[in-house]
Parts: sequence; structure tokens; C-alpha cells
Amino acid sequence: MREYPFELAVCAAVESESDGLIARQLGTHTRIVDAVEIRPGPEFEDRIAITAESIPDLAIESDVGAGRARYWKDAIDAAPDRARGAVDRAIEIGFFEAERRNGRRYVRQTARYPDWVGGLRAFENKPDLGRPGDLELQLRKDVSLALFDEVILVTESYVTGAHLNRIPDSVGVWRFDAEAGDIEVVREATPLPTDEPGIAVLDESPARVDIEPVTAAEKARLRRRIAERAYGKGWRPGTLPACSQADARGPPFRTDDALPYCEWKGRLVDPSRECGAECGGYDPADPPDADGEAARERHTPWTADPAGTDRKQTGLDRFSRT
Repeated sequence: MREYPFELAVCAAVESESDGLIARQLGTHTRIVDAVEIRPGPEFEDRIAITAESIPDLAIESDVGAGRARYWKDAIDAAPDRARGAVDRAIEIGFFEAERRNGRRYVRQTARYPDWVGGLRAFENKPDLGRPGDLELQLRKDVSLALFDEVILVTESYVTGAHLNRIPDSVGVWRFDAEAGDIEVVREATPLPTDEPGIAVLDESPARVDIEPVTAAEKARLRRRIAERAYGKGWRPGTLPACSQADARGPPFRTDDALPYCEWKGRLVDPSRECGAECGGYDPADPPDADGEAARERHTPWTADPAGTDRKQTGLDRFSRT
């Protein structure tokens, strides 16, 4: 199976067993991670209530609080255009609310930013270990930086001792049957020291390894940024194939999942590479009627349209205006 449909099947399988959230293709300090699972922290429900979108990092790190309103230019330490963009977005999604004073815009948080992330687990999806590419280097980067609590390699291949010897010992290994949705845990993942400093491997060659130290505080910020991007992004594709053979269901263990399932091929497909006039089963038609946000809402705690935390109705005029 191609990597894209394999990755969708992995995300569906992990989501079906998780009480948290899954997202695909997220940038970290040194590379793009195939899939990430956010495990709920103590204030997970409070995060759900704020917004369905990712909250801008500059807004979270700003001096804007939930009590006294602040002049936006004094509250965010960034270039004016970046600061303005972050403020505009935070207001748009309901994390900030604004008011005008003498022609100036003042902002406050609608809620305190919660402690909502209980853990992050990364998945590297490689259906065919016979074509590893940069797999070993990618996994060494993950282990060296220790940005995720656990790192798991997921494959469709039979896993040999030689394969395991080339993979860092702390990386978990799963063998996954994408069509049946069955997972065989070949090796359990070892928890990584996420609260300690790490080493970012920037590049590697036979004669040289370029590295960069990353402090524990920097890692904590990176983890929060990854979690926020994952919260707003999810993992389901935005469009489905325009073909009568396309269905919106997922693998056998899920139905009505807003995924690109092909009746003719009998499996998930990569529409950009496998669908169109060159496919023997292609029959032009409107894409299946599917709603990725509704599917995400059915299968996870995420809410597409939360009530929000706008505090204007609770007497904000009692807060100081100085």
C-alpha cells in the first residue's frame, strides 16, 4: 500500500483506541512527523471549550491575560505585522476579545490558557521496510531531541531482527494490517525524557553530524506549538475522489469516516496518485458527500463549534481599565 492511504488507516486505528486527538504531517524542530496523538491533560475540557482552531503561539505567550485589558502593541513582543496578525486571529477564533479606548485597541483573553496536554506520541509510518529512505536518521532525530513522550514506527512489512537492530532501542514498533485494522506490537516504546534538554540533529553525513542543543524550556514551547497545530488540523483529507467508485467510509473497522475509500480497489487510496482517467475503474462523478469535521466530532472529544468562553456577559466592566 502507498504511504498516504496507509497513514490514513493508521490514524483511523489509533483514533479508534484513543481518548485524545490525532493529526497528520506536523512540522517539528527538524522534520515533518507523519502523525501525532495528543493525550488529554487535566484541563483538556477547558481547551475544547475555547475554540476548535489552533491558538496562535504569540497570543498564548503574550502579556495579555484574562483580567485587565492591555494595549495590544504593549502586550506582544514581535514585529508589528506579526503581532497584529496574531491578535486578529486570536480575536477571530475567540481567544481574545477587544475593546476600543481613545481610538486604540485593547485586548484580554476570554479564558486562561489551560494545562490541556497530557502527552504527545509520534508515529512514523513506513509500510515497506524494504524501502526505508531516511527512516533511521528520522528516528534518531526523534530520540535525540525527545520532543515526544513516545515514538512508534508503524509498518506493514514483516519485522526482522535486522530491522530492529537498525532502529533506536527506545522506538516502539508496530506491524499493522491496514485493510483489517489489526495491530501487532512487535516492540513497546520506551518513554523519552521530554522534560530534559535535548539535542537536535540537523544534518548527518559519514564524516560529520551537525547538532544543536535545545533547552527544556524550548522543548516545552515546541510541544505546545505542536499540540496547538494538531488540535486545529486533524488528519482527515479535505476532498475525496470525484468518481462513482469513491466512498466516504474508512477501513473495515469504521464507517462513514470521510476517507477516500475506493470500491473498485477495495481499499483506501491516494487520490492524487491513484485516481483519474488512468485508473481502470475510474467513472467520473461528484465526490461522495462527506464532512470531515463531523466525522472528527463523532470519533473524538473535539468539538467543531464550541460554546466559547466570551466573558462579556459576566460583568467584564468590573475589571480595571488602567
